[in-house]
Amino acid sequence: MTVSGRLVALVALGIVPVVLLGELYDQALTALAGWLLFVVVLAAIDLIAAGSPRRVALARTLPSRVRLGETVASTLYVTNTGRRMLRAVVRDAWQPSAGASTTRSPLSVPAGERRAITIGLTPFRRGERRSDRVTLRSFGPLGLAARQATLQAPGRIRVLPPFNARKHLPSRLARLRELDGRASVMIRGQGTEFDSLREYVRGDDVRSIDWRATARHSDVMVRTWRPERDRRVVIVVDTGRTQAARIDDEPRIDTAFESALLLAALATRAGDRVDLVLYDRRLRGRVHGASGPELLSRMVDVMAPVEPELIEMDWTAVPGLVRQVTTQRSLVVLATAIDAPGISRELMAVVPQLARNHMVVVSSVTDPDVLAGVHRRSDREEVYRAAAAERALLDVARVTTVLKQFGADVVTGSPADLPPALADRYIALKAAGRL
Repeated sequence: MTVSGRLVALVALGIVPVVLLGELYDQALTALAGWLLFVVVLAAIDLIAAGSPRRVALARTLPSRVRLGETVASTLYVTNTGRRMLRAVVRDAWQPSAGASTTRSPLSVPAGERRAITIGLTPFRRGERRSDRVTLRSFGPLGLAARQATLQAPGRIRVLPPFNARKHLPSRLARLRELDGRASVMIRGQGTEFDSLREYVRGDDVRSIDWRATARHSDVMVRTWRPERDRRVVIVVDTGRTQAARIDDEPRIDTAFESALLLAALATRAGDRVDLVLYDRRLRGRVHGASGPELLSRMVDVMAPVEPELIEMDWTAVPGLVRQVTTQRSLVVLATAIDAPGISRELMAVVPQLARNHMVVVSSVTDPDVLAGVHRRSDREEVYRAAAAERALLDVARVTTVLKQFGADVVTGSPADLPPALADRYIALKAAGRL
């Protein structure tokens, strides 16, 4: 049982006789006691007349998936199976991160009828968002007292990565089409294959001239090349503790997911096969053998519930994970943090082993506040901050230099710039025939 503000107000009215009959103390107490008894009886009658909150059937409809930041509707159907009118306040217990537009909704349901409550959900965190229980507080006709019950009404929605980087996809696909036989690739590499012959035009690389074909024709003929298809791209996302840091109000792991999704969308359009591995000291998720629209769908499903673990990444296991995926030469993308030599020691030890058999690219997000802090030196506090920022940038530069010496490419950028920068590096590798 619960009481409403109306009941409290009625009880407070009982003070009036005490004030008016202050000199007649016994009469005032008698009047107050009589008033309290009247209010209690009235509340009991109101409680008896209230509909039973347990004689209610609940059903729920909502989409199974939503992108982070988008709004969807969750509808709760309340069926009154009792014999009295149900005047209730319904509390749908969604997690705070589900971003429910309201938590309490008034509702009136006649006996034997059904009503719907629709609320908007705008989640602001990835993962599974649940509402397991619904609490109904059923008031009587006077609204003085209420019966309360909590019923099971499980509902869940999977919040997927937003994939805001998809806005960069059309421009990168246009560049891919230029490489894919619609425009000539004049650089011969291990990742290109012969496409066709055409007449020489001014500006063509003389190394592409096919002298045998030229001897058979009256014009000078050149060979054109195109990037090979059906190559392998293996994306390994570090889900260890360093990925929990927030940069530009976004966890590093979310930036890694955005970069992986844009690269996967681009690579699968180019005809390459993409595999995803999420790992720290155990396998947190994996996508293997998918292509086309199914690839991105499976990737966002695997990524959605994954949060960084507060443990160190075990880089020594990564070569074995890559061998499980493929034994042929592939592009291996390592999405991690390269903040300091101490943190990246295991990464630097593993890169030479991977670079012997694969093309390795290390992707890491940088903090734009650190870059901006280097130039702010107006007072003593900002000078100290600038010194710390310079030290952080020097650490990143040292790790980057070592990784490049060991045969890896390094791509860095802010949360907004890293996904397109990684996509550009993939296109550049394709154009250079290195993939």
